[in-house]
Amino acid sequence: MPHSRNRNPSPIPEVTWDTGLKEMNETWKGAIACLGVAVFFVMTIGIIYWQVVDQPNKNWVLKGSFSGLIWERRTQTLLIQTLTEDKTFAEIDVENVGNTDIEVPFVRNMCWLNKTEFCYTWDSVAEVKISLESSEEDSETECYSVTWTPIHCHVDLKDCFSMVNISWYGGASVRAHNWPINDANISMQHFTVSDLRDNPSGFGSVLERYFLGSSGVSVLVAPNIPLHVGIESRQFCLQTPPSMERMPLQYTVCVGHNIRAVHQESMQQLSTARRELPNMDVLRVPFWKLPANVDSGAKLERELRTFSNRLKRHHLGEGVISLDEHSTALLANMDHSYLNSKKRTSKRQKRDLPFVKLLNISITLSPYLSVDSQQFQTSIQEGIEDYWLSLPSGAKGRTVPLLTQWKGKYSVKLNISNPEATNWFLDKVDSLRSHLGMEYVILEGGEGNPFEEQVLRPPMAWVGDEYIRLLADLAERIGDNAIVTSGTRSSHKALFIRMSALQSDWSYSGLKGIIPSLLHHSLLGYNFFIPDAEVRSLLNWLLMMSSSFAGWRLQPFFLSSASRHLHGSLRRNGSLTSPDST
Repeated sequence: MPHSRNRNPSPIPEVTWDTGLKEMNETWKGAIACLGVAVFFVMTIGIIYWQVVDQPNKNWVLKGSFSGLIWERRTQTLLIQTLTEDKTFAEIDVENVGNTDIEVPFVRNMCWLNKTEFCYTWDSVAEVKISLESSEEDSETECYSVTWTPIHCHVDLKDCFSMVNISWYGGASVRAHNWPINDANISMQHFTVSDLRDNPSGFGSVLERYFLGSSGVSVLVAPNIPLHVGIESRQFCLQTPPSMERMPLQYTVCVGHNIRAVHQESMQQLSTARRELPNMDVLRVPFWKLPANVDSGAKLERELRTFSNRLKRHHLGEGVISLDEHSTALLANMDHSYLNSKKRTSKRQKRDLPFVKLLNISITLSPYLSVDSQQFQTSIQEGIEDYWLSLPSGAKGRTVPLLTQWKGKYSVKLNISNPEATNWFLDKVDSLRSHLGMEYVILEGGEGNPFEEQVLRPPMAWVGDEYIRLLADLAERIGDNAIVTSGTRSSHKALFIRMSALQSDWSYSGLKGIIPSLLHHSLLGYNFFIPDAEVRSLLNWLLMMSSSFAGWRLQPFFLSSASRHLHGSLRRNGSLTSPDST
């Protein structure tokens, strides 16, 4: 029997090769997955580092032929600079992005296919669209049209322009006018013309939504939006308050090689109408202010006769005697009753009216009417209450005149958007012209907005200073002998503007503010203006003081500065004396 030997088992275990290959594949897959996760993690860290740390602080968002718009992410400002970045035209602090403590890393243009527009949205805050207006290749100016639109009705839209290293001019006249306006301190408020006698911290008689910077930049704000303006902390700010209509903040920034080119371009945008000259005869005669405070037409005419005789005695008769609104009403009522009486029993009446017509007088009118007057009562009885600014009331849709105050009396204000109301007012002027034969008509009372004064939301037709613009149209229909006391978007009209009254001192509210006021009026295009009587009094006193030392001779043009002080000296001494400096 053959000897059989048991085989030793192999020290190497039998392995199934398919199973080994499977385990090896799983190992490589795990390694590749870990490597992919690591690469993704490294890329994420790199992107975050690029966005937050390594990204440039400035991003160009628009480029023109010589200027461009830059977003500066750390300060959250828009910069308009030259393409070489050697000159900054304007620095706009964007306060519309919500929390200014959170840095916006970068902005991305959503207007992909248009290189002349920039669009971006801050989530739940506002949308912005900036357009670079096309211009000729050899143009000296470039304009950026900016429109902020709120996402919801609780958003405050506010942009502030830096005054650091830039002198700014324009805007509105104020009580103490500085030139430039950098040193002004004005709290944020409605950008509307107000009466500085009632609101000393408000904006004065001449106002335009136009600001000019010494770096060669201008800012023009859209006229049809409610606007608040404030000047403080070395910047001036534009703001639109929250509203259900989600009103946008719209303005245009123009830059140029020099300030003259920018100003000329801006003035063309501000007013495209052809400019007309007013009646220049107003510059050739002095205006004398009659300070009479009487309660009847007869007493007023005696004051007129006395004042006229004193002017002739001192060889100052060639001029215009200016009557305030109260004196105008006294004469109008007296002449009205005189002309309508069937029997003229008084010989005094027969000679009084011709005497008034022989005088060169200017009357003062306003769009206000006292609720105690017979004319207002008649308008209510005749159902023509739509002649006055009104509010809807009741289910029947009838309107109730808006009650306001004018010179201490409860009054209503003429609705000059109603053609019938304006025709009624013009008929009143024609009647006074036939009764009094006046030379000039001073139209005051356009200042202020009765709706905003009573914290009411004005109709869209009366937002801002639209009333003053329409009042200038009404004054233009009166004729070239009309003088207005406020102006906005009306510099092209054939009208004279009467400047706001100044104080009788040496501050910027008085004599020191005359030259800044003149420069301000001229910059905004109002080249024809008349100083108020108090301003002319200061000028006259200064010239008379100078003439006492230098032997100067006063010219009739400067003698138009007669005021209450000068009239008082005439009555006391019967001769010209220096007005009291106080």
